[in-house]
Amino acid sequence: FTASAGQCVFCNTTSGAFTLTLPASPSIGDEVSFVDYAGTFDTNNLTIGRNSSKIHGATEDLTIAVERAANTLVFTDSTQGWLLKNK
Repeated sequence: FTASAGQCVFCNTTSGAFTLTLPASPSIGDEVSFVDYAGTFDTNNLTIGRNSSKIHGATEDLTIAVERAANTLVFTDSTQGWLLKNK
């Protein structure tokens, strides 16, 4: 699933892992939120696909494996890319 800026995605990984792909051409301040809809991220992980922008300054996708995780990513710039609003 590819998210749009400003979108909150309820990710259901009950049947298997799920990939949430971030927007391809983000602008500074764009946000994407995600919620573990069924409480199964610990069993079937959520992968945040970076879609060519960095996540926390890294060039790897982000894997979420914490049950009931919910957070918002905000785009900062090309150096750090997407950052979690809360940790």
